[in-house]
Formats: sequence, C-alpha cells, structure tokens
Amino acid sequence: MADADRDRSPIDAVVETMRQRLAELPSRLEHQRVFLSTYLRTTQAVGDAVARGDFEDPAWVELWDANFADLYLLALDTEIADGLVPRPWRLAFHADPNLPALRHVLLGINAHVNYDLPQALLSVITDTEFTESSVIARRRRDHQRVDAVLSARVAAEGDELAGPAGLSLLDRLLLPLNRLGSKRFLREARTKVWHNTLALHEARVRGKDAYDARLLELEVLSAARIVDLLSPGQVILKLAVAGFGVTLPPA
Repeated sequence: MADADRDRSPIDAVVETMRQRLAELPSRLEHQRVFLSTYLRTTQAVGDAVARGDFEDPAWVELWDANFADLYLLALDTEIADGLVPRPWRLAFHADPNLPALRHVLLGINAHVNYDLPQALLSVITDTEFTESSVIARRRRDHQRVDAVLSARVAAEGDELAGPAGLSLLDRLLLPLNRLGSKRFLREARTKVWHNTLALHEARVRGKDAYDARLLELEVLSAARIVDLLSPGQVILKLAVAGFGVTLPPA
C-alpha cells in the first residue's frame, strides 16, 4: 500500500469521491451539482475542524462523517444507475431542474439530515455504547459541535449561491433571513435527529423487523418534509414557522 493511501483519512477519501462524482455527473442530474459542491466544501470544513482538534473523539467524528457522506453517495450512485432510491432522495433528485439553486441545496440538506443522519449515527454507536452514559454524552457533544462548523459555513455558502445564476432578486434580498433560517434548521434538525437516533436504536434492540418499520416511518416523514420544500414561495420563511426537522412518534 502506498504511503499516500495509508495517510489518507476517511474524510479525505470522501472528498476525493465527491470530486470524482462532480466530474462525472450526468447531464440529466446537472441540477444536483450545486448540492454536491456545497456538500464537498462542508465536508472539507469538517475535516479542517478535526485537524484543529475541535472534537473530543476526532477518529469517531471522521468515521461518522464518512459514513454519513457514504449514504448520500450511495443514493446518488443508485440514481445515476437508474436504481430505486429512498423517497426523500427520489423527490430531491427528481425536482424541477429549473428551481433556484438554493432550493436544490435545501432539498438535499433536508433529505440527508432528516433521513440519513440518524442512520449514520447508528452505524458508529453500538447498542452497548448506548448504555454507557459517559460515552453517549461524549458522542452527543461531538454531534452538537458539528453545528458550529456547519453554521460557520452558512454565510460562505450563501455567497456562493448569490450570483446571478444562483438566486433570484427576491432570494438575494431575503438572504440574511434565509441564513438565520438555515442556522435554525441546523440547530432544530440535529436535536430531532438525536431523538430519532435513540428511537431507531430502541427499535434495533427489538430486532430487524422493528428497526425496518421505524426506518420506514422516518422515510415517510422525511419525504413529507421534502414535499413541503417543493411548495411555491419562500420555503425557509414558511418552515421557520412550521419547523424543519421531523420527529418519530412514540413506538
């Protein structure tokens, strides 16, 4: 194995894969370029935060972030191959290509955070660790620290989208409010994500059938939120009132 391969972190590998997907994106999915580009930059920001020592367990954060990205990349690759993807991603991928760039980013963020993130957390937290309060507290703190990284990206990503081809005049005028709404989404959705992760963990303990049923519930709820985002008008302002995340009901 080459030294470069040994030294490459899980996040480095994800970034490389994202760059490859950008270079190879089919023309029918060209409208997905804006979300993939945004996600690539965000992933690099998380990698930079890991390198700075911003997390209590940097190795765990890297593995979690890579597993999280892999769920998106799997959905994208399945869509490229004309396979069947989960409903939230199907709605996001098949949205009108002529929607504003900001709308496509929001569709991708909602599908990924609401549906994929609880699954990614479960992939790196064992059932035994859920019974260890000190471990779970550390995992949750690092989960929350990612908010600071992503919130710091909101303004920069808004600037990326604010060019003539990105946002309408109205969207550009409302950009400060949209940024506030985006930051609220990150805080609110991640709180709900943790709730949903615990709900999926409880189902996983009961067995595969129970887990599959709860995951299907999460898929339906997440898809419904995507439908909300596809409605006309200033969706961030609407969802700032209605809420961005989804919450699994009691089993």
